[in-house]
Amino acid sequence: MAAPRKGLELSIEDEDLVRLQVIARSRSEAASRVERARILLGYRADGSSYSVGVAVGVTHQTVQRCVARARKFGVMAALDDSPRPGKVPEITAEARAWVVSLACQKAKELGYPHELWTTRLLACHARIHGPAAGHACLARIVQGTICKILASQQIKPHRVRYYLEGRDEAFEQKMAEVLCVYREVAILRAEEAAAREAAASVPDGDPGLQTTTQQNVAIISYDEKPGIQAIANTAPDLPPVPGVHPCFGRDHEYKRHGTVSLLAGIDLLTGKVHACVEDRHRSREFIAFLKKVDAAYPAKTAIKIILDNHSAHISKETKAWLAAQRDGRFEFVFTPKHGSWLNLVEGFFSKMARSVLRRIRVKSKAELKQRIVAYLDDINREPVVHTWSYRLTGQA
Repeated sequence: MAAPRKGLELSIEDEDLVRLQVIARSRSEAASRVERARILLGYRADGSSYSVGVAVGVTHQTVQRCVARARKFGVMAALDDSPRPGKVPEITAEARAWVVSLACQKAKELGYPHELWTTRLLACHARIHGPAAGHACLARIVQGTICKILASQQIKPHRVRYYLEGRDEAFEQKMAEVLCVYREVAILRAEEAAAREAAASVPDGDPGLQTTTQQNVAIISYDEKPGIQAIANTAPDLPPVPGVHPCFGRDHEYKRHGTVSLLAGIDLLTGKVHACVEDRHRSREFIAFLKKVDAAYPAKTAIKIILDNHSAHISKETKAWLAAQRDGRFEFVFTPKHGSWLNLVEGFFSKMARSVLRRIRVKSKAELKQRIVAYLDDINREPVVHTWSYRLTGQA
């Protein structure tokens, strides 16, 4: 009678045991790793290749091979496939580098009408010109192989990622000037709030304090929003019908009535919006806006305006009008080039575009102007003070 076969002894350390238990319950690990983890845990508890194979759903030979690999290479190493010799790569490293160098050029630079490469075009170019460049292994390369080569180097020559080149040498200085103005706004608002609290604590009838403070400066964030389209329907909108269609129905065709420009500035201390809706935004329209602002504040108030470098803001007409005003009445603080995000009024324009201007339909430019003015009137009934906020990303 033959002696019974002795099972292989398998010892698993506590740390590996915890990791195996986590992998065996995982729903995101590879199925092969989960299966092998269950095999090792089952074999540690039972010691029978046959019973473990039945429980896991594999043959007892698979269990024995897994246990043997765990004894030879380690418990965690047994969860992964052993490296296979495989076929010797036909495409050499030099050929791969040549393909990558091609992908780093534009297709038009090599005589193609395409601006950028497609993987199909790149594979065709490699098949034709690769052998002549000394890479005979590229004579039969296909599109899928090109994709694998580019993916291994994390190159996507068919895509364009936009960036903004810095063209203002004094960017940081101008940005600091704008941020100093926002800091000035915060200080003035804090002083006004403190004065109101002090006035509220004084008994009625005491003339020593006022409930509000009269500031000698007005700070306005200004910009233009050009190209607001006056678009009309060619057919009436269809209202929602319960159980039939839940939203408004609109005909695809439309009629253009031109565009208007919104010239707007927000008083950063009060939240009031000063605005003009014009057909264009030249120097004369900008001067008309300045006249409107000039009439809105007392003569002794210094008006500080944050604005960009539009030609209308520095034109001869604008400079001539400013020169005719009293000294200190207007002060311009220019944002740096490509620094419009520093101007708080941009947030107001963004909110306006997402609300009142979104999918708007009008019968004429006059109606569009009227509805924009009505929206601004609603804003000024309950002004919202806009503040500049920032987040520190590191220590100085």
